[in-house]
Amino acid sequence: MTTRRRVEVFSAGCAVCNETVVMVQRLACPSCDVQLLDMNDAQVADRARKLGIRSVPAVVIDGQLASCCAGRGVDEQSLRAAGLGQP
Repeated sequence: MTTRRRVEVFSAGCAVCNETVVMVQRLACPSCDVQLLDMNDAQVADRARKLGIRSVPAVVIDGQLASCCAGRGVDEQSLRAAGLGQP
């Protein structure tokens, strides 16, 4: 049985957020469970605060905020290093 990798994309629907969603979907492997979360939802915003998210877009992989999302923007190399695209 393959373990599913949980990938959460926190977005506000902006152009940069949409580019990140497309990148994550492109990089995701078949065992990745990608969830798109709308920061306009109060429960999503609360979860984001608890995870330490201070800006969007942000990507959380298996409960950990990807290093690229701590303030300088999402990049493919950091997402791959965090495990995105790996079964």
